[in-house]
Amino acid sequence: MPLDPFLVTMLQQVAQADGPALTDVPPEQAREMFSAMQSTALVKEVNEIRDLDADGIAVRVYRQRDDKCPAVVFFHGGGWVIGDLDSHDSFCTQIAEATGYTVISVDYRMAPEHPFPAPLDDCYTGLCWVQANAEKLNIDPARIAVAGDSAGGNLAAAVCLKARDEGNNGIKMQLLLYPVTDCSFDTQSYIDNAEGYMLTREGMHWFWDHYIGHDETLKWNPLAAPLQSDNLTKLPSACVITAEFDPLRDEGNEYAKRLDAAGVTTDHQCIDGVIHGFFDMQEPLVGARTALAFAADSLKRNLEA
Repeated sequence: MPLDPFLVTMLQQVAQADGPALTDVPPEQAREMFSAMQSTALVKEVNEIRDLDADGIAVRVYRQRDDKCPAVVFFHGGGWVIGDLDSHDSFCTQIAEATGYTVISVDYRMAPEHPFPAPLDDCYTGLCWVQANAEKLNIDPARIAVAGDSAGGNLAAAVCLKARDEGNNGIKMQLLLYPVTDCSFDTQSYIDNAEGYMLTREGMHWFWDHYIGHDETLKWNPLAAPLQSDNLTKLPSACVITAEFDPLRDEGNEYAKRLDAAGVTTDHQCIDGVIHGFFDMQEPLVGARTALAFAADSLKRNLEA
């Protein structure tokens, strides 16, 4: 399918602006640039938003209703280097409004100041805090999902692997939005979408270099690259959403395929005509609205079964 006309125009405008890429500047400046880019994202109104401390980790709670309901623990994207609670307000409010569930966003430490496994450890700590404080949060501890976009999808997948291996069976579902699942740059989607679609092959090298540093062995560590796991059994049910014009498309598709083959109940949809990062472009993109509806339906079917 051709690239959505809105995205064609947007990418042309970005190219004409001829500004520096996020990966051409130091991480601190890249974070500022990314925050400015996200300021126009649509943020839905929810009944209550509050910031809390989760054993030393900042979390933001988005509550849509008053009864004890399912919860989605969310990990933001940004290549483990950029992004924060504010940059992903739109993701969390969209999910909360579409499902009625409480969404809890975790503000994990970021690379390169805090490389692997620090971001993963913080996300897992955040999950455990939510589980331990389910009563205070007025959520159902038996109906908790983890979710994330891009690098946040990577962290959500890795949290599920870590939880399974540590005997924590309290995750009901994982929602992975165009996740990073591997540290390989030679798939067909990396070749076809190497540049020109916002996220680039070179950019992913930059993100991975900051996350795992110079330790090449981490490329094969399943907690860094979940697709490298030789055991995907006994994991929470999954919803995996990928994008047609995304370097990460093939590894996300393959992870969904591997989960399904391992006996994990898996919903998967590759959205045509869109690029990496499309999910919160709800107003201009039909594909974004399709993805949100697909994700919300999957969450409801899995958390209310």
